[in-house]
Amino acid sequence: MMTRPGEQTVPVEKLQKIFSYTVDVVFAIILLFLVLGIGIGALKLFVNLVHLFQASGITGHYQTIITDVLTLFILVELSRSLVEYFSCHRLRMTFIADAAIVFIIREIMIGLFKHNIDNMLILSLTALLLVLGMLRIASIVVHQKELKLYDTKG
Repeated sequence: MMTRPGEQTVPVEKLQKIFSYTVDVVFAIILLFLVLGIGIGALKLFVNLVHLFQASGITGHYQTIITDVLTLFILVELSRSLVEYFSCHRLRMTFIADAAIVFIIREIMIGLFKHNIDNMLILSLTALLLVLGMLRIASIVVHQKELKLYDTKG
């Protein structure tokens, strides 16, 4: 690219540093909100547990507790992917796939507990689980091959 006389160009390295810093700040803020969400969710879980002991029927309360626990699992998996980002500066597909798998399992379990899930939805979600499972396995295999390649070079 040609520049005109008197015009300054911004080096690519400087733009990359700005981009990297911006992504780090955004991910740090997201991680902070996830940690706050996990803390608040855990506290609400204990409050719901107190209500469970006071209730005469337990079926409806168990549905709420199971939903809350599975939601916390999803938040933990997402936060794990962000923590991993800060150590290697890339998002690992395994953690993202784990969060998606937990989310799909959560939806299936909620539908089954509430008895309002139809066969086609179960079949669709099961197919999605299969694809996510294969994606997770493939990402682990690729990661292991990258580690072996790095070890042979280093």
